[in-house]
Amino acid sequence: MKRLEGKTALVTGAARGIGAAIATAFVENGAFVYLSDLDDPLGQMLSAALGSQARYVHLDVREECQWQAAMTQILVERAGLHVLVNNAGITGFEGGCFMHDPEHVSLEDWRAVHRTNLDGVFLGCKHAIPVMRQSASAGSIINISSRSGLVGVPGAAAYAASKAAMRNHSKTVALYCAEQGLPIRCNSIHPAAVLTPMWEPILGDGPEREIRMRELVQDCPMRRFGRPEEVAAVAVMLASDEAAYMN
Repeated sequence: MKRLEGKTALVTGAARGIGAAIATAFVENGAFVYLSDLDDPLGQMLSAALGSQARYVHLDVREECQWQAAMTQILVERAGLHVLVNNAGITGFEGGCFMHDPEHVSLEDWRAVHRTNLDGVFLGCKHAIPVMRQSASAGSIINISSRSGLVGVPGAAAYAASKAAMRNHSKTVALYCAEQGLPIRCNSIHPAAVLTPMWEPILGDGPEREIRMRELVQDCPMRRFGRPEEVAAVAVMLASDEAAYMN
């Protein structure tokens, strides 16, 4: 029997990178997966490639009404939700602005990062809990935080702060569900440098790319970038009943 057989999951930011790897691993392990993103063509392409056990839904994690619509669709089509992976996130560098240190980051950029990275997770947890209440089996909420939320990043103040807040909110959700007597676990994963498209604005494609890559992993014990599939393997474990005591 596959590790996620019979489970329905929703993965945000699933069109590429870590989210795509998680969605793929979930399907391979028997889950029915809703992939969500803002990049509809890319998300639909991946969903089609994964076959009948995957379905794409457009979801802007910053908008509460879209969370409500997605949960309603999942309830109608699947009668419940077992796993939510809050993966959608931004660094703030996507638009080419690299002024994100504590002294120079603009309030507008600070708020934009938090609106996706933190508000999106808050809304996901808020609307997943009542849907998971209706399921006869246990639920698992997995929030993709970052090592940056543990150690801070001088040049990415908003990103690091949002990921730290995500870690703490995961603890709050876990405690709340336990106090309510709900069989819903909540955990956060804290990847270090994982090579995904999110890094491209920082790495560039010039002759200095390889030098930048080596510099960025100097403080990682493995001295290399991680792979999305390595994060996905942890997500599979946390989504499975094998992790029933991990909270």
